[in-house]
Amino acid sequence: MAETVDVPGDSGTGSPRPLFAGLSDISISQDIPVEGEITIPMRSQIREFDSSTLNESVQNTIVRDLKAVGKKFMHVLYPRKSNTLLRDWDLWGPLILCVTLALMLQRGSVDSEKDGGPQFAEVFVIVWFGAITITLNSKLLGGNISFFQSLCVLGYCILPLTVAMLVCRLVLFAEPGPINFTVRLFVVIIMFVWSIVASTAFLADSQPPNRKALAVYPVFLFYFVISWMILTFTPQTQG
Repeated sequence: MAETVDVPGDSGTGSPRPLFAGLSDISISQDIPVEGEITIPMRSQIREFDSSTLNESVQNTIVRDLKAVGKKFMHVLYPRKSNTLLRDWDLWGPLILCVTLALMLQRGSVDSEKDGGPQFAEVFVIVWFGAITITLNSKLLGGNISFFQSLCVLGYCILPLTVAMLVCRLVLFAEPGPINFTVRLFVVIIMFVWSIVASTAFLADSQPPNRKALAVYPVFLFYFVISWMILTFTPQTQG
């Protein structure tokens, strides 16, 4: 029911007028647009199409991922404070390095009881279990880094030790002796320090200032165990 008001000008008539009387006489000008189209600019459409990976081929996806892994390898080889490994984390690189290291540490033997399987599983478990333990320790100390970011950094920083394992395998083809062991020891120590420096360069800023030592110590033990496995490796001889 419409409300009514007394209009002063119509006091003589004494009949009330509706409150919104006269609004029907108002017309909208034809110059004012009351309809339109919602369109997306062409550049935005092109940009959205380019950034989408749903329409790209499998080959392009593999090449793109390999390039991303290669860039992260370069960040580890030239360690510096950067958020690349933390921002664009992935587990492809750590998986490749872990499998490669486990295969090179595998001892070949004709004996079925020493076929190299346990060595492969041992390396796999040590790498992933150790990385998970360090990540949980970092989170308990109050680190502002996610679980998978920490796994990514720790896994990619195994690259120097994987290179050390490759060099040691090549050196082991030579005649064993003190010089052989000295060369392997030198290479392993250099790559061990390299892994420590690379990992701390990415993880140091994610820890509280008064707990950085507690966060770095497990990382030191993690890479030390892997370095010891590389240094003490001797190929299985058939006989």
